[in-house]
Amino acid sequence: MFEPPPDERARPPSLIRRVGDLVDDWITRQVDPEGRLRQLQTPTNEFGYDAFGFNADYVRRSLLPMRWIYRRYFRVQVHGIEHVPSSGRLFLIANHSGQLPLDGAMIVLSMIFDKEPPRVVRTMVEKWVARIPFASFVFARLGQIIGIPANCRELLEHEEAILVFPEGVKGISKTYDHAYELQEFGLGFMRLALECKVPIVPVAVIGAEEQAPALANLRKVGDLIGAPAFPVTPTFPLLGPVGLLPYPVKYHLHFGEPMTFSGDPNDEDEVVEEKVTAVKERIQALLRQGLSERGHVFW
Repeated sequence: MFEPPPDERARPPSLIRRVGDLVDDWITRQVDPEGRLRQLQTPTNEFGYDAFGFNADYVRRSLLPMRWIYRRYFRVQVHGIEHVPSSGRLFLIANHSGQLPLDGAMIVLSMIFDKEPPRVVRTMVEKWVARIPFASFVFARLGQIIGIPANCRELLEHEEAILVFPEGVKGISKTYDHAYELQEFGLGFMRLALECKVPIVPVAVIGAEEQAPALANLRKVGDLIGAPAFPVTPTFPLLGPVGLLPYPVKYHLHFGEPMTFSGDPNDEDEVVEEKVTAVKERIQALLRQGLSERGHVFW
């Protein structure tokens, strides 16, 4: 008599799967002994992905080295993180610096390791990131998305928290003689905040300016290699790729109280710019306060 094949789901897991589960369990115990990651609310499908490629398991596996960088290398200290709402749509608007986008990574990690309860934050990245073969894949799995209005609106519809750097490339690639001077802010985030009724939490990042202080920026060289900038630091390009490693500065993240705005998102630039200036001035004030309270750059 014919016997149907056993249900694949009833078979015991393979050795590779069991080893993988053991490794995952070990990583979780090392990174998250308090079980904070289980509190993260992430709107993904049955396979664990969202429409942009974000995967919570990928994030969890990446947190082992990232926790060491956050806690031990940069020794991040947060101030006012209780101002960040625990749920609902939200913009985190921050200053940008440091040649490499580690400031964004530290803000995202602060929401996982130091926020009560922890919260997933999605970062808007520059369009050129999508052209980087490996980095574009990693960024997508970690929840970073290309910063266009359509992507932002979709995340806001799911009540997500979104990190935006309105200075863009101008902020991250500025030379050290302009450290902690905010560059021109784009208006797009404010138009979306007005359209989607999104509260804004200003964030001041202190420390990233010193992680890779640029003495010059050879933009023409950057254009030749398809990069938005080509910084010259005390160690790069003198030491080659090793020279890109950030210095072990101490990070301070200052979170301000939420700001809300009302008005027509289609107003003239001058009208919207007044609201953007209010956010910019608040971040600059947080920077001044944080710098006055900071001790040494490295401790």
